[in-house]
Amino acid sequence: MVGIFRRLLGGGDSNERVLERMEPLIDRINAIEADLAPRSDDELGAQTAAFRARLDAGETLDDLLPEAFAVIREAIRRKTGERAYDVQLMGAITLHRGQIAEMRTGEGKTLVATIAIYLNALDREGVHSITVNDYLARRDAQWYAPALDLLGITIGVIQNNGSFRYTADTVSDTATFEHLLAVPRAQAYLADVRSEEHTSELQSRLHLVCRLLLEK
Repeated sequence: MVGIFRRLLGGGDSNERVLERMEPLIDRINAIEADLAPRSDDELGAQTAAFRARLDAGETLDDLLPEAFAVIREAIRRKTGERAYDVQLMGAITLHRGQIAEMRTGEGKTLVATIAIYLNALDREGVHSITVNDYLARRDAQWYAPALDLLGITIGVIQNNGSFRYTADTVSDTATFEHLLAVPRAQAYLADVRSEEHTSELQSRLHLVCRLLLEK
């Protein structure tokens, strides 16, 4: 699975060297895990408010990263039974740093993104999760939503023909709409995380990335 790091933009070092520099962070995340396991859901969910208070007091997202990653990994484990591998944590660190990690089908792209999304949602500035069509925006928004919801993170879904907020309640029998409550567009945009489709925006960004690669 280390093959997910086929190309990291923003460094110039070999993948192996980049991964080695992440290992102390991974060790810190893993060291916190045992402390979180016996806590109740309410105690785990209370960590979000505690993290935000620390940000207000002057700490940075990088300061919070080990604890926040440990908390979201524990929330995902409780809600889905999946425990993020160390290499998936490395993928989330890569995304948080604004770099690119290429991943194959089945290597956990949505899981990796969710870990990075939680950390970056803590500053209350909002996180946009962009995908290529409305179906994926709906599906992926709900995939790990129970874990984010446990931690008090709100999720909006912006579609071409509607807008929604995630709810733990089942509100529809229609596939990929089960937990999506229709709301005004402005309310969806107020969520901590906004999942939406922007094909044209993705294409323009891909063109920029390709141009930068060609210029290297």
